[in-house]
Amino acid sequence: MSARGKVAVLDDEPIVCERLRESLEKIGYEVETFTESQKAVDRLARGGFDVLVTDLKMRKPDGLEVLSFVRENSPATKVIIITGFATVTTATEAMKCGAVDFIAKPFKISQLRDLIEKITARRDQAPE
Repeated sequence: MSARGKVAVLDDEPIVCERLRESLEKIGYEVETFTESQKAVDRLARGGFDVLVTDLKMRKPDGLEVLSFVRENSPATKVIIITGFATVTTATEAMKCGAVDFIAKPFKISQLRDLIEKITARRDQAPE
């Protein structure tokens, strides 16, 4: 495992996956990207991720279904929802389902990177 942590990125737009991967790898994270949600779920079932960044609107399973799967199967993995369809209702639902944050597209990569750094720093400071 990398020193910073391991991040999964799920978005049906390959450019989003690529840009996040490049940005996070540059600062020391190990990153796996997925453009198909079922392939991501299959990989997430094996665990090992500190953070999952997932788009909300995708072919089934959608982002909330992936969030639910992660909460049940890998509760230590923190989930951040990103979406181009942000509403108060969807944000509230995502947070109730266990997302640690909800970010509307377009967003600055630095904003998401800073949030991931905060999440993994908390993990590193947790008492053993």
